[in-house]
Amino acid sequence: VQLQASGGGLVQAGDSLRLSCVASGRTFSPYAMSWFRQVPGKEREFVARITWRGGVPDYADTVAGRFTISRDITRYTVSLQMNSLKPEDAAVYYCAARMSNSGPNSRQIIAYEYWGQGTQVTVSS
Repeated sequence: VQLQASGGGLVQAGDSLRLSCVASGRTFSPYAMSWFRQVPGKEREFVARITWRGGVPDYADTVAGRFTISRDITRYTVSLQMNSLKPEDAAVYYCAARMSNSGPNSRQIIAYEYWGQGTQVTVSS
C-alpha cells in the first residue's frame, strides 16, 4: 500500500486549503485513515481521523470546528478540508492508514502501518 498526499501550499491566515491522500497498491480496506502534522523540533501530532466503513470522524481539539475530514471509498481517497487557517496550523501534514481496530488508540502514531510522504502547509499571518 502506498499513500500519496497532496494539496499543501502557502496561504494567508483565514484562508482555506484542501489536502488529499490517495491510496494505491493491493486492495485497500483500512479500519481508519488519519491526518497528522509535524513542525520541526516537535513530535508528530494527531489532527483528524475517519473510520473507513462508517465514516466516523474524530478531531483534535485544536482543529475541531475548522477542519473536516472525509473519505471516498470508491476512489481510495481521504481528504482534509481546512478552513480559517491559523499560523499555528503550519506544518507538514501526513496521511496515515491503520488496517485493524486492535491495538493502540487511533490518535497514536504507532497505531498506523502506512504513511504518506507529507505535504507542506504554510500559513502567513
